[in-house]
Amino acid sequence: MASKRSRPGAAGFTLLELLVVLAILGLLAAIVGPRVIKYLGTSKSQTARVQTKNIAASLELFLLDANRYPTAQEGLIALVKPPANVPVWNGPYLPDEGAITDPWGNRYHFRTPGQHGDVDVYSLGSDNAVGGTGEAKDVGNW
Repeated sequence: MASKRSRPGAAGFTLLELLVVLAILGLLAAIVGPRVIKYLGTSKSQTARVQTKNIAASLELFLLDANRYPTAQEGLIALVKPPANVPVWNGPYLPDEGAITDPWGNRYHFRTPGQHGDVDVYSLGSDNAVGGTGEAKDVGNW
């Protein structure tokens, strides 16, 4: 039997075919890339919004047990560790200190009475400063 021989250069892709594929991939990256980056950027803000609501719910449980919200001196750590002057503390109301840290690594803030309700829990965003836009925007439980 005679063996089949292929012609030299008959197998594989041409340079033109490879360039067309690379151009298509470049177009897809240019169209999809910014949308993915925008989605990933807002995910920290979304996480902060959910966490502030969770902390606010934990503060309500603290209120039911202690008949008051934590003081500014006690801070949100009172949801994780019992304060010295709270005789009825059925916590921890949050699993650990990481639960009172925002996605940017800063502690959540709270105030009572709040400007938006009985208690405000909020993060100052990526810049850790009041105000801002985008990822630097303040996020709260309101």
